Amino acid sequence: MIQRPCSKVSCNEEAEATLTYVYSDSMAVLGPLSYNAEPHSYDLCARHAERLSVPLGWQVVRHVVLGHEQS
Repeated sequence: MIQRPCSKVSCNEEAEATLTYVYSDSMAVLGPLSYNAEPHSYDLCARHAERLSVPLGWQVVRHVVLGHEQS
């Protein structure tokens, strides 16, 4: 099982999602926690993943794993 902390400052929760920015497309991509930590992505806990906000004009793509219920 993968265990990494949330990337947000002073958050000690376990990460559940990985956030990556595609600056050229003004897009934020949020998906399940990646298997490996990447230097240009951010691991987020459930609370921070749900509260994600992006700059005006950007879009958010949320990938979900089929068979997992969202709360």
